[in-house]
Amino acid sequence: MLVEPRSGLLAAWGNALLAGLVSPDEAALAIVGEDAVHRVDGLPGEAGPVGLTLALGRLRGLGATGFRVALPVPGHPLGLSGPPDFNARALEAEEAVVAYGVPYGLVPEVTEAGPAGDLHVEVVWRVLPVREAQPADVPSLGEAERELAEALQDATAVLSRLDVAGSGPVAEAAMDAYRARAERGRDVLAPGYPPRAVRVLEMAQRVGLLVSVAYENGHGGAVSASEIAARGEALRPVERVARRAQVAAYNAYVEGGEVRR
Repeated sequence: MLVEPRSGLLAAWGNALLAGLVSPDEAALAIVGEDAVHRVDGLPGEAGPVGLTLALGRLRGLGATGFRVALPVPGHPLGLSGPPDFNARALEAEEAVVAYGVPYGLVPEVTEAGPAGDLHVEVVWRVLPVREAQPADVPSLGEAERELAEALQDATAVLSRLDVAGSGPVAEAAMDAYRARAERGRDVLAPGYPPRAVRVLEMAQRVGLLVSVAYENGHGGAVSASEIAARGEALRPVERVARRAQVAAYNAYVEGGEVRR
């Protein structure tokens, strides 16, 4: 949760590009980030993979007016609208981008090579037909913000009682990573996003940090099976709320019904 999904970056900067707020090169550079290269395969009219700049321009030419994000996991098809083939691929990747205005979605396939610390990452976005329908279980920004506040309070109380994620080198390292990430977090959503979307995404990152540290810290003070089960029961709904909030933040650009210049 501390690293934005690639689908979030593509949707955010693709929306800014469609709105004329960034150049094609700026959008492509932000989407690729630290990866080596991104290509898009399966675009109508193209015989093979093409670069991001050409692909985004082609989608705009076909009628795309915006992009939204899906972050599905087993049992929770968050942001998906079908058909089954697209849903299955998105579920395998645990993320996808769906275009507004044209019946296409993009699912990333990631290839990594090289040792830890020196990975060469290539991404191919597969273009697939999608059903133009209401996406599953996506809240409004207001709903997401309220859910996050409640989930953070409830989870903190439970995890504190179980002595989980309270201290130690893992927790400290995670907090350092979060603080470093927060220093540049306001650039994640790209120009044009409303401040509330930025705030919701930042809160979702905080909640994701809590969940990550709780899992990585092992059992902490939860020494009994019932306490370990209680921790799991506390974390699962919090994870769900955080993912819903991420999607709401990324989709605020198109769900709001207007481009913010």
